[in-house]
Amino acid sequence: MSEAGLRRKLDKAFLLQAVLISVVAALSVYAAAFVLEEVLVKQALRAEADYFWRHYDAQRQFPKPDTLNLTGYLGALEGGEGLPPELRELGPGFHGSSALDYSVVYVTEHAGQRLVLVFDGGSVNELALYFGLVPLTIVLVMLYVGAWIAYRQSRRAVSPIIKLAHAVHDLDLEHPNAAVFEASGFKDDPNEEVASLAAALHRFAQRINEFVDRERSFTRDASHELRSPLTVIKIAANMLLSEQELSTPAKNSVERIKRSATDMEDLVGAFLLLARESEQGLSREPVCVNELVAEEIERASPLLAGKPIDVQSTANVSLVLNTSEKVLSVLIGNLIRNAFSYTDEGRVTVHIGDGFVCIEDSGIGIPKQEVEKVFKPFHQGHSQRRGGFGVGLTIVRRLSERFNWPVNIESQPEIGTRVTVEFPGAQSEPLTHTA
Repeated sequence: MSEAGLRRKLDKAFLLQAVLISVVAALSVYAAAFVLEEVLVKQALRAEADYFWRHYDAQRQFPKPDTLNLTGYLGALEGGEGLPPELRELGPGFHGSSALDYSVVYVTEHAGQRLVLVFDGGSVNELALYFGLVPLTIVLVMLYVGAWIAYRQSRRAVSPIIKLAHAVHDLDLEHPNAAVFEASGFKDDPNEEVASLAAALHRFAQRINEFVDRERSFTRDASHELRSPLTVIKIAANMLLSEQELSTPAKNSVERIKRSATDMEDLVGAFLLLARESEQGLSREPVCVNELVAEEIERASPLLAGKPIDVQSTANVSLVLNTSEKVLSVLIGNLIRNAFSYTDEGRVTVHIGDGFVCIEDSGIGIPKQEVEKVFKPFHQGHSQRRGGFGVGLTIVRRLSERFNWPVNIESQPEIGTRVTVEFPGAQSEPLTHTA
């Protein structure tokens, strides 16, 4: 099972969360520095300048601002006498400079004097550190710790689900082990939903076991109980046919009984095959499709009695398929018998090509709207001819789907029907002669 499941998605989600938190924290630090410089510091410098000029108007000797973080310079408007040389050219407003260790300079002019207030850059950095970075670091640590705890709890919460997913993925439907879903295996999980899911899967596995047991019992019993009477019927029919004094009509009736018993035996075999859940137990061996077609034509030949029909079997290649001979004979035999049964005169051609078998007849045909219906159980077409069970093509369709042998039907009323069966993976060998 792929590891790119809940656990990896959970890891990605929390990693993305950590990255987003870090990005937001970095942006917050820059925002804090901006707020300190653009709002708090500049607002404080404006207030200091206003305060100084008000008192300066009342008392010319009012001292200039001079504190730990703030230094004031007062000089003449013209020439800048009394101001440091590097500050004399600055006009009114806020300025920044890297020439000295300061970050914010505020210049105002009043009454022919120029006041320059210089706020210490180191103090701005300290303020950003104390009021911005430190609180954000504490918040970040708390967020990361909380995210880590949530991550651990989430991993613990999804672990039983991952365990269930692996158990379901590894479940053998032929021999399901219900014990892997027992609630005791999830006793450490406080999640009630997980326990309910495990219990439901446990019941499901038990039911699969019961279904498998019933299937095996049915196929075993049906194989014996249904085939035994058919074998008795065929033996009795052979004994009747050996009687010398049996009249011709009676022999024809016995032949029909024997043929029907053979057909029923094949039908029972097909049903038992389709009743199995898998192909385990079916013998697989190289089967020559050419020889099998010839055998099925011979077996179905009694259906042509009294009919002016020309049967031809042609082949371009020798087709060999690695499969169960019984399965293939059921599928092709049904198609050939169908062609013989629904053709009163004309021809039936069985052609073997590269990877396919085509059975074409000049029978009564099938209306376009009936073509798909012929694959439905007990559907016998518009003719309603007696003698069929109406399940032959249903078996053909189910076998074709089961073994991936596509079947295509083309038909026109009163013209005939063409049925093509494809065999992917079949081996084709050239023929030295045409069959």
